[in-house]
Amino acid sequence: MSTKPPVSVSIEVNAPAETVWAMVTDLPRMGEWSPENQGGEWAKGSNGPAVGSVFRGTNKNGKRQWSTSVKVNVCDAPSKFSFGLMLLGKNWCDWVYEIEPTSTGCRVTHSWVDHRTPFAGTLGKWASGVADRASHNKANMEVTLANLKKAAEQ
Repeated sequence: MSTKPPVSVSIEVNAPAETVWAMVTDLPRMGEWSPENQGGEWAKGSNGPAVGSVFRGTNKNGKRQWSTSVKVNVCDAPSKFSFGLMLLGKNWCDWVYEIEPTSTGCRVTHSWVDHRTPFAGTLGKWASGVADRASHNKANMEVTLANLKKAAEQ
């Protein structure tokens, strides 16, 4: 496992945990909230969120565009959903959503856990054009959660 600290952001959402759970586990819709992920489709016989399901996503940063394959590694409704970016047979990072009920809705924590080697980090920089992936992801995760909150509260 990674020795790098995870990057995490949280937000309070005035909507039930089940509503937010349905949104974050609907990966084809992620492009509606994320500034980098453009959505995608379930792949390899997968048709929805479950441990082992595979999703093929499209990402964009400026003029750069690339596809990724992720595999769901935790699917604990309605509290935790996590998927790993899989490349060259290895899990390069995990994207995690944790949802805790509150008296007014729920608290959503979105985390990124980096498992990349230095070589993998260099490949990622080449593909995405992003040198400081941790800072870049944190800023994007803040936008994603703000957009998710707005959509969930409507």
